[in-house]
Amino acid sequence: MPTIFSHAAVPLLLGAAAGRRRISRPLLAAGAVAAILPDADVLSFRLGIPYADAFGHRGACHSIAFALLVAVLAAACHRPLRSTPWRALLFVGLAALSHPLLDAMTDGGLGVALAWPLDAHRYFLPWRPIRVSPIGAGFFSARGWPVLASELRWVWLPSALLALPIYLWRRRRDARQA
Repeated sequence: MPTIFSHAAVPLLLGAAAGRRRISRPLLAAGAVAAILPDADVLSFRLGIPYADAFGHRGACHSIAFALLVAVLAAACHRPLRSTPWRALLFVGLAALSHPLLDAMTDGGLGVALAWPLDAHRYFLPWRPIRVSPIGAGFFSARGWPVLASELRWVWLPSALLALPIYLWRRRRDARQA
């Protein structure tokens, strides 16, 4: 799995590029939380749930169904997020979905239960350039530094490169409207 910092990078960079008029600060924060939330399933280790179980790490909480549930919750809470229901649903849902997709691009673990509850199989994407992060705060160890470098290259840089044209387009549009 990428670190929680990198999971949050995707919605934070894209939301910031879109600007506060489209993505309010509360919605931006909700997107960052949604992108990190699937890793709450590491608590399953403390509960004695095996990694490979449907409710173990990278199981149900890493599914498309879970991302959809989080998205629907965001749409229901659109007013405190200072957003429309559709914008909250799309932004938070895509943020939540980015988590298992990034995890499916790592070089370790058992895969991601993307299709749960319809299918318990754990999937990886065919292209797996991201180094898997140690669970816990181990990413600040000797093993963790190469992971962080991998995430800068394969998560932060592409997110920033995607955010840059959005930002430039928005700035140009806002200058024309002023």
